[in-house]
Amino acid sequence: MTQMQRETVRVSAIRTVLSDGRSLAGVLFFALAAQFMTVIMLAAAMVPGYDFNAAAISDLGVFPETAMLFNVSLVVVGVFNLLGGYAFYRTHGKRWLFALFGVAGLGAIVAGLFPLGTSDLHSLGALLAFLFFNLQAIGSATRAEGPMKVLSVLLGLAGLVFVVLMVVGDGGNTAVFGPIGHGGTERMIVYPPMMWLVAFGGYLMASTDGQATTADTTPAGAD
Repeated sequence: MTQMQRETVRVSAIRTVLSDGRSLAGVLFFALAAQFMTVIMLAAAMVPGYDFNAAAISDLGVFPETAMLFNVSLVVVGVFNLLGGYAFYRTHGKRWLFALFGVAGLGAIVAGLFPLGTSDLHSLGALLAFLFFNLQAIGSATRAEGPMKVLSVLLGLAGLVFVVLMVVGDGGNTAVFGPIGHGGTERMIVYPPMMWLVAFGGYLMASTDGQATTADTTPAGAD
């Protein structure tokens, strides 16, 4: 294969991804989760004495060593979720499902633009992200088949259980945090939907619009 032929293949592959709603959504979801999980692990390692048990993930958006890195990453999470959610919406046309992706994405953007301690908007944005990233996993089970359907529900429910525990614990009953503390509880809200996004992104990339199930053939704009 000549250099020109290889370049033609690359350009064709890029055009296919951009025009195929499922593939584009898959790429965005995978990139979203991969970059955020990498950033929060690196950022935690950059802050001397960071306490995984007691510290919130959002504390990484306050420390001078990691504030820019974490907050930009969080905004990217929100933007990619909105773009990916819309690309996915083009393949199924369900407004209620796109709304779950939209609220989750906006919550992440708000939490990134208003770091912890700077505004009450951070807490609102974080709560919306915590809740709706898990709800979008459960909702997306209606557009998946086989093991991916089951995985979507299980990971979404796991995250929601810890959302409830966090609300109860922050309300004064800290015993519900158990040995993992507030920091561990918060991570158990975030990790399940991030793992789901990696898996679901791969699931979408592995299929094409031509291979989509009948559940994915609803025209965009349908309820």
